[in-house]
Amino acid sequence: MANDISTQSPARSGTASRSSWTVILCWITVLLEGYDLVVLGAIIPTLLKTRHLGMTAGDATTIATLSLVGVAIGAVCVGPLADRFGRRLLLIGSVVLFSVFTILVPLADSVAMFAGLRLIAGLGLGACMPVSLTMMSEHMPAHRRARASTLTMTGYHTGAVITSLLALQVTDNWQVLFYALGVAGLGVAVIQWFRLPESDVFVQAKEAPKAQRVAFTELLKPNFLRASIGIWVASFMGLLLVYGLNTWLPKLMNDAGYPVPTAVTQLLVLNVGGVVGLVVGGYVADRRGIKGTTLGWFGVSVLMLACLSIKISSDLLLNTIIFFTGVFVFSAQVLVYAYVTNYYPASVRGTALGSASGIGRIGSIVGPSITGALVTAGIGHPWGFYFFAAVAVFGFLAVLTLPRGTADAQPEVAVSTA
Repeated sequence: MANDISTQSPARSGTASRSSWTVILCWITVLLEGYDLVVLGAIIPTLLKTRHLGMTAGDATTIATLSLVGVAIGAVCVGPLADRFGRRLLLIGSVVLFSVFTILVPLADSVAMFAGLRLIAGLGLGACMPVSLTMMSEHMPAHRRARASTLTMTGYHTGAVITSLLALQVTDNWQVLFYALGVAGLGVAVIQWFRLPESDVFVQAKEAPKAQRVAFTELLKPNFLRASIGIWVASFMGLLLVYGLNTWLPKLMNDAGYPVPTAVTQLLVLNVGGVVGLVVGGYVADRRGIKGTTLGWFGVSVLMLACLSIKISSDLLLNTIIFFTGVFVFSAQVLVYAYVTNYYPASVRGTALGSASGIGRIGSIVGPSITGALVTAGIGHPWGFYFFAAVAVFGFLAVLTLPRGTADAQPEVAVSTA
């Protein structure tokens, strides 16, 4: 028996080590994405105040929109590429792509070049989160599906917190934020090259004689149609809120009369709340049910966003409201993804998650665009928050339509091996 233990322990130790590196490196990758996608919102007030490259509010809206267009394209395209070339290589390549073009952003000599560099960086950025979520989910047991999604996404808001803290320190020297991210990303890519293992699922699929495929139209069949429509609407609304708030909160609060440093601090508070909400939301959802928890999260989000439309004189009260806005708004969207992994059977789960992410990314483009238009029109505050509250209402209604049940109760889908 001693011999058995001695011969098996190294194998178990090696497996644990591979799993640990996967979890750590995927979490850090999502952290980098959170840092990047919040950095623009943190510096927009400074760019407009200093008229960098002659930038206007309309230009800032265009840059924010193109950044998210790149993210959306990267998210949509990563699935087929990861299936062909492997998740490990796609993740490393994506990190390198957005890191290099992020370093180049401060060197732009025109608004058009600034926007173009952000667009290309977004292509790499958009591929990172889906691959990271997939690899992380493969290392969590089924009964922790909600926590698998929310744990991964704590990296996003941790990155946002780091951005906010750095933005408070560098003030007008905003270029440092991009250089720091680019160098850090390249360092992470080097570590991933040596330490990140390939996904076991991908390896097994490559060894199989033929790959299994599920058509997108399966999601439109009677068994799944109700759930699919509800998820797409909820994901659209959820990501609209996440990206709209992270891009424009400092400017909205600045328009409400708060100084720029205070507005950036509020972005920090918002994302600290996001981290707390993800940890709490995943735990509550696994214990109390994902649908009910998601409904509650969207419902409280409506209230918090409506409160932000009011000019509040107490800093403590305002920061408390912003904190709880982050707690509920940001984790509500991630719980939608958790519902997908819990409701759909394995044969169609990947297709369902990919569609939710892709359609949700459209919301991530629409949110900053509409909010930017309100800012340009001079009515960002309070109408930006009226808009966000209405979006949260639609998210709540979409979740309300979702059927209850788990993957175990759903029939498996016949797959094609052609």
